[in-house]
Amino acid sequence: MSGTHTDVPLVVAAPLPTPVPADEHARCPVSDVLRRVGDKWTVLVVVLLGRRAYRFNELHRAIEGISQRMLTRTLHGLTEDGLVHRKVFPTVPPSVEYSLTPLGRTLLEPLSALAAWAMEHHEEIAASRRST
Repeated sequence: MSGTHTDVPLVVAAPLPTPVPADEHARCPVSDVLRRVGDKWTVLVVVLLGRRAYRFNELHRAIEGISQRMLTRTLHGLTEDGLVHRKVFPTVPPSVEYSLTPLGRTLLEPLSALAAWAMEHHEEIAASRRST
């Protein structure tokens, strides 16, 4: 970021064509990451795994309302993206433990910033929703 734009967030300062082409939006790394973390369960799973490693069933019990299938899909996507490590223990039956990778740990800081922003502005947003 240049010295003249220190008060402008990088995302706002980035050049964008107008209109933004749909294929460019689809290929955008930011949009790609937001699609992953913007689903219903990913942030909660990442936050829990940021505290400690979990076995699958333990994690499933820790998240009320998530189906086994959805937890499996969420963990698979996070593992595929390199954010979560899946460790299989050679037991009978096999048990699996999930933890954040070093890359996954780097996601905790921006998620914390977003959470702080949401808490700070929640009442304003709720009031705006009530007025419309």
